[in-house]
Amino acid sequence: MEAENNKGVRFTHISKTYSKGQRPAVVDFSLDVREGEFLVLVGPSGCGKSTTLRMVAGLETPTSGTIEINGVNVTHLPPKDRDIAMVFQNYALYPHMTVRENMSFALKLRHIKKAEIEKRVLAAAETLGLTDYLDRLPKALSGGQRQRVAVGRAIVRKPAVFLFDEPLSNLDAKMRVDMRSEIVRLHNTLKSTMIYVTHDQTEAMTMGDRIVVMKDGEIQQVASPLEIYTRPANPFVASFIGTPPMNLLKPGIVDKEKITGIRPEHWKIYSLTEQVPNNTVSFRAKVDIVEPLGAETIIHVFLEDGTNVVVRGEGILSLGHNDEIIIVPDLDKAVYFNA
Repeated sequence: MEAENNKGVRFTHISKTYSKGQRPAVVDFSLDVREGEFLVLVGPSGCGKSTTLRMVAGLETPTSGTIEINGVNVTHLPPKDRDIAMVFQNYALYPHMTVRENMSFALKLRHIKKAEIEKRVLAAAETLGLTDYLDRLPKALSGGQRQRVAVGRAIVRKPAVFLFDEPLSNLDAKMRVDMRSEIVRLHNTLKSTMIYVTHDQTEAMTMGDRIVVMKDGEIQQVASPLEIYTRPANPFVASFIGTPPMNLLKPGIVDKEKITGIRPEHWKIYSLTEQVPNNTVSFRAKVDIVEPLGAETIIHVFLEDGTNVVVRGEGILSLGHNDEIIIVPDLDKAVYFNA
């Protein structure tokens, strides 16, 4: 955030410890979330991402530090005074209320005029494809439709900040992909500030303007998806982001004091009878597992020193267990970490 523009969310040295002697859940978290940005917090279970989100929502109080929303210090304000809307993974819909009633309930509590409520509900329903379901109860909806109702309930409130806490984790694989696109489309339409928590690095890569990778309560890297993928800040980020993850070769290829990181797609595969270009670093490898995916093939191999490497090849490759090949890394695309 620029000094003259205090819109968005500002974390200043936020920490959270639940009890004395325990490791802090969040450690010295400082970050500016820009107005209109889609920011994703990602990391393994227990890394502090949901705790951070809950502190923005007012469901947890920081042990130290401050949180500002649009320039207002909300650190100790109750949730209702923060101008936020939160979407949970379990939908949290009222089972006895119709879709229309679920979406309008919070607005009624705020004594907004009936005509304005109806206008907002109909607009949100149209955006989310829920117009035909407004008079149904949640039990008559699919999981994906229920999640859309939960999102719609947040939209009608027109909050300063949307908070998403692993909203897609209860959906099946296809519905997750569909809802992922829907939420991104929604962000493009609303241009609202959104903070999204997930443990799924594919969600993080495909949805976020910027990604915050967390581990043990601390920020490991904040950057665009492309920057995090191509220039990970440390071995943890390199191994967490990407499917399959980056190969980390401990015996350094160029510098023996450094760990060399090479993505699976940055290798060339040669048979033992093919001529490998001169002056290139190459490794003899034995194939362990082959995963044909149609457009590509994932190959797990062992180098002669026992190091496991994962290589991605284009199309369908005729390789099997124990076949021997030569693999050549593209060192121009390698990254190096201090060992």
